[in-house]
Order: sequence, then C-alpha cells, then structure tokens
Amino acid sequence: CLVNLTERSHSLRLTRPKLSDQPAQISIQQARHLVVEHALKKPFIANDCQLDHDHNMMLITGPNMGGKSTYMRLVAHNVILAQMGSYVAAESMTLGLFDRIFSRIGSSDDLSSGRSTFMVEMTETANIINHADTNSLVLLDEIGRGTSTYDGMSIAYAVMSYLSQDSACKTLFATHYHELTEYAKTLPKADNYHVSCDENDGDLIFLYQLKHGASCQSFGIQVAKLAGVPAPVIAMAKSKLNSMGEQVQTAPEVVQVEKKHPALDFLRSINPDEVDAKTALTLIYQLTDLLEETIS
Repeated sequence: CLVNLTERSHSLRLTRPKLSDQPAQISIQQARHLVVEHALKKPFIANDCQLDHDHNMMLITGPNMGGKSTYMRLVAHNVILAQMGSYVAAESMTLGLFDRIFSRIGSSDDLSSGRSTFMVEMTETANIINHADTNSLVLLDEIGRGTSTYDGMSIAYAVMSYLSQDSACKTLFATHYHELTEYAKTLPKADNYHVSCDENDGDLIFLYQLKHGASCQSFGIQVAKLAGVPAPVIAMAKSKLNSMGEQVQTAPEVVQVEKKHPALDFLRSINPDEVDAKTALTLIYQLTDLLEETIS
C-alpha cells in the first residue's frame, strides 16, 4: 500500500497536505478529481475550497453538467486521501481532521421496500441531520426535488439553515432553487458560489470554474437542448418561461396598485366604534359606489 501511494504520488502529480491542530477545517488550492481527470481528453479545471468554523457552508448554483457534483466529490476525495495518509490532488492543502463524511447525491428508489425516490432522499437527509456535527463534512445535492416546488424549496431552506446554524457542520450544498441564494445571505456562516458558463447564440458553454456569488439562472432549457430535446419543444418551453416571468414581474405591480386603491383609503377613514347599524348600511352603499366607479 505504501509503495503504491508513493508511485501514485509521483505519477499523478500529488502534493503533501499539511495537517492542522484545529479540527474540521479545509483550505485547498487548485484541487482536482483524479478519476474525472483520467477520463478527460482535455485538462481538468482545478478549483479551490475554504471551509472553517466561521464559513461553514457553500451554497453552489449553476447548470446541470456544469460541474457542481464533481466539485463536491473532489473535495471529499482529497479529504479522504489526506486522512488515509496519501498525498492529495491539489497544489496545496491544509486540513483539520473530520470525524465523518456524509453525502446525499444522485437519485434512486427502493421499490422492494415501498420507498419512492423522494422517500429515499428524505431518509438519507434525516440520517445526516440526526448525526452530523461540527466536525463532520456534508455533501448535499438537490435536496427537495422530488415534491412540489414550494414544498421542496421549503425543505431545502430548513435543512440548509439547520446544518449551518445548529449542526454547524462543514457543508457543500448544491441546488437549482435560486430563491435559496437570497436565504443564504441571511445565514452568517453561509455564502453563495456558482459554476460558471457562457451562452453563445443560445448554446451553453461550460467553463467548470467555481466563482463567488450566485448563478444568474439555472439554464435548464439550454441543457435540455444539449440533450437532444426537439426544437419545437425547446421553443415552446422558452415561450412558457417568458410568459411565466412576465406574470411574476406583474404580480408586485398589481399588489402595489391594490395598496393604493381608493376603497382602502375609504375604509381606513372609518372608525368602527362610532358606526351604528344605519350608518354602516350607508357606508356599504358608498363603498359599493366607489368600487363601481373605480372599475368603470
């Protein structure tokens, strides 16, 4: 085993990690995923990672196939390599030892036991929440995707908040719920990151570089196009996305108009304690006339 690790260290350009007395911390520069690197015909895009007690969660957004899962795995792989006594696939690495690594990546069901994909996901998530502590490393990919959008987003937010603030474990949390990037800003020890990409005439170009800040969008339709979904379906999806975006933008405007409605001003001018039955009936007629005038 030792001779093998020595040979691999030379052949794969591995470096010696530094071990810290402070537990459960990682600072790694230009880290690589050895298995993916071996399969690629072009250079692997290396990335950094910094997790400690003051910065314990990275919320990672970006398109499918953009490299989020690969990034999370390469961090875990290098932690395992360092803690088993091997050199690591990075330019440099300082590590405070972790007690355990938990992961919830990918999707699968357990039909023989009557468990759906979402049930398996929630069972694994529950195990992580119940056992991870401040000295653990946690990898979570797409929590909450097996149910309705708002259910899933709510579950993902609650898990994200609990792991960062209560468990205080070191967490890499990948998601397509862009709303979570705003919630991450409210968590003092969490921060937003994204895997970068470019668009060229509607085509997606993956750059595989992790950058600070949230992704501008999920690029789901572009990935569907890359997968071979027919052009008419892509065009219909784009049209629907645009119309839904307009509805979202219009909704705040409608609410703002309703807040300024004269009927509301009329109601605010009334003191219910000073209104008898006859006056109340008169006020109702006045309110009805006011509404009709506004509608017309």
